[in-house]
Amino acid sequence: MSKRFLLIFGVMVAVFAGLLLFKNDASAPTADGQLTNHTYGEGQSGVTVIEYGDFQCPACFSYFPLVSQIKEKYKDQITFQFRHFPIVSAHRNAMAAHRAAEAASRQDKFWEMHDLLYANQKTWEASNNAAQVFEGYATQIGLVMDQYKQDVVDASTGANIDADQKQGEKDGVQGTPTFFIDGKKYETENIRSVEDFEKLIDEAIKQ
Repeated sequence: MSKRFLLIFGVMVAVFAGLLLFKNDASAPTADGQLTNHTYGEGQSGVTVIEYGDFQCPACFSYFPLVSQIKEKYKDQITFQFRHFPIVSAHRNAMAAHRAAEAASRQDKFWEMHDLLYANQKTWEASNNAAQVFEGYATQIGLVMDQYKQDVVDASTGANIDADQKQGEKDGVQGTPTFFIDGKKYETENIRSVEDFEKLIDEAIKQ
């Protein structure tokens, strides 16, 4: 076997190995997002209430005052947790809103942004520049704007929102708002009033 043949063969092997390495690097999965942990309340009873919500969802907007009442009434007894579930196929500004809330959470202002987004939903839902509106909210709640602007577009922000949504899908969430009280799913047809919510929570606390 000639030296020339061996040299050519070695070059071909090296090229082939390089192509394989490039292919593997190109197809390597990106880092998965992490489930968010946006909680409110002391949780003394051990009961956890989770809401999967969409900031642009009209039903979530309608339930916002009810949920706010529940959070305040039971803030010592339960842990209330919000998870992202933007329905982007129906709500064009939903993802931008969820990114704004997630970015605010990096500066410990998630609930402040959460409340502004829901309370003002009707003013930004049809906006052609919702991101600018949300920057106004970020300024209003005292965020460091340079950091906020970086966090809004950061890949991990979107990945964490996706992680919440995927968990919701695994849990059987099909629409928003959907609530879980100690792991048991309740949709809007199950909770039509503050009294309905209170009854379910009180039962969970007793158990």
